[in-house]
Amino acid sequence: MMIDKNSLTFNSPFEAGVRAVALLGSAYPEGYDIQRLVAFDYLLVRTSILDGPTDLHPPAPIQPPATEVRRKIVQDALHLMMTRDLVQRDITEEGFTYRAGETAAMFLEALSTPYISALKERAQWLTAQFSEWDEVTFDQFMRELLDKWIVEFQDEELDDERFRR
Repeated sequence: MMIDKNSLTFNSPFEAGVRAVALLGSAYPEGYDIQRLVAFDYLLVRTSILDGPTDLHPPAPIQPPATEVRRKIVQDALHLMMTRDLVQRDITEEGFTYRAGETAAMFLEALSTPYISALKERAQWLTAQFSEWDEVTFDQFMRELLDKWIVEFQDEELDDERFRR
């Protein structure tokens, strides 16, 4: 099996970790559980589906908002960033919560590429959009988004099938 070196950078634990630090830095001192961070990781690069800023990443043919693959990447990213004190994990009655670590602000300030600037702007925009949402409301929103995505994906499959005939 040949590994594409470009795919190791795109959505790698490091890239997802930088996104997580940007999200947690913009929400500080608040923290999020893994489920919210996985959802935010998707929404951060696809802000246009929320009628927000243009997407950070180019469109892809298949864009599921929540998958086990994305969850694994975000978990690996959080663990990587915790080793550098960029993310802190807290234990609460509800489970684990992640928040910006001691060095997160300094790390984010040190990054100044156009991509990182756009990432930080979108992270601030996204966390502000959902700052007042409780878990139940947010989970319902994500379920509706996933349902919409499934319908759109099925419509594309039907169109492809009609094209092949």
